[in-house]
Amino acid sequence: MKSILIVNAAIVSDGDMATGDVYIRSGRIAQIGSDLASRSADQVIDARGRILLPGMIDDQVHFREPGLTHKGDLTSESRAAVAGGITSYMDMPNTHPPTTTADRLESKFQCAAGRSFANYSFYLGATNDNLEQIQALDPHKSCGVKVFMGSSTGNLLVDDTDALQGIFARSPVIVTTHCEDDTIINENARRSREKYGENVPMSEHPRIRSEEACYRSTLQAVDLARSFGTRLHILHLTTARELSLLSKRPMDEKTITAEACVHHLFFDESAYAAKGTRVKCNPAIKSSTDRQALLEAVCDGRIDVIATDHAPHTLEEKQKPYFQAPSGLPLVQHALLCLLEHCHDGRLSLPLVAEKTAHAPARLFQLKDRGYIREGCWADLTLVDMNRPCRVDELPVFARCGWTPFEGFTFRSTVVATIVSGQVAYRNGRIADAPAGMRLTFER
Repeated sequence: MKSILIVNAAIVSDGDMATGDVYIRSGRIAQIGSDLASRSADQVIDARGRILLPGMIDDQVHFREPGLTHKGDLTSESRAAVAGGITSYMDMPNTHPPTTTADRLESKFQCAAGRSFANYSFYLGATNDNLEQIQALDPHKSCGVKVFMGSSTGNLLVDDTDALQGIFARSPVIVTTHCEDDTIINENARRSREKYGENVPMSEHPRIRSEEACYRSTLQAVDLARSFGTRLHILHLTTARELSLLSKRPMDEKTITAEACVHHLFFDESAYAAKGTRVKCNPAIKSSTDRQALLEAVCDGRIDVIATDHAPHTLEEKQKPYFQAPSGLPLVQHALLCLLEHCHDGRLSLPLVAEKTAHAPARLFQLKDRGYIREGCWADLTLVDMNRPCRVDELPVFARCGWTPFEGFTFRSTVVATIVSGQVAYRNGRIADAPAGMRLTFER
């Protein structure tokens, strides 16, 4: 590995921001100081006037491999990720075949080796009948177990009470959940069909996948976790009502934590009129009041992690009528830029963004030597220019699907460079030739 010296950066880490230099050797941060310019390095990056953040650790992506690679794969989507400043990701199990056995899980790790541009881990998917696989999972080998308590396909929907109790009682790793109540959703969909037929307008989406559907399922997950002492992480919250179930205590004192996703912090239901199915996702983007409540919860500690839920589909698929159009958005390339918009508007601080996108997920999943700009840590870094606007339409879309829900938008910041495990993965619009992603390891 080549050594890298970054000089004159505004370094954001551990709740603070200070100008300094970072020396990287053998993939790790060897030294941080204010006068390292005289050090010899294979590559020098002058970061004057720019912000150096710990690389975003995205704890929820759907990179579509195996089985759905016409939408994306581990190489194409990790390229998009590093172009957006994401240095590590955790991929979901709803692939074809689903990742519900130890053999399938290990197969995904082997598939990523040497092909992923960002660091990686994979979830084991829960089903109504794979508790033995979950119990046998080595905590050092996987980020966690994913439970779809609603909105999934095949056998990944866990709707059996005994199965849920077994998973919450016996999982050796953190349990992450997608919480929506399918019974409520199906009844809402039936009513919409009665009113509109098959031509349901997109404006109905947050009413079909309603606040009540989210709250009922999230309450069930919280009750199960409290009953069995489960380490629970609730993914992609979307409603103010669900926030009432969460604590403002520091994350390290909690056994139940929660995540918000960038699109739920950026869009509200007014986006359906212009963007239609391009912003159709599960759980649905909801009201401006819900969006504001989520932002407040990021600030007061009820929301612990910010992620993407990157889930690409082809434009042909997305352009189908409401009930046929799949849910999910390609987000990794513009996720950090979305959050920096909130910094420009004074809603979020840069240290808070670093906490929610890097520090907190590193601690939550007990990642080894990741998530901080500290001596000895792996050099996973993102350099951004807060004063250099970028118009989305003028940039290449690296996700295989080739489109983005941010079409027509000009962000006020630009991702200048991304360093993954001590190697430059992206710089000034160009992705490196060779993938540098490594398998994430855990201190459990």
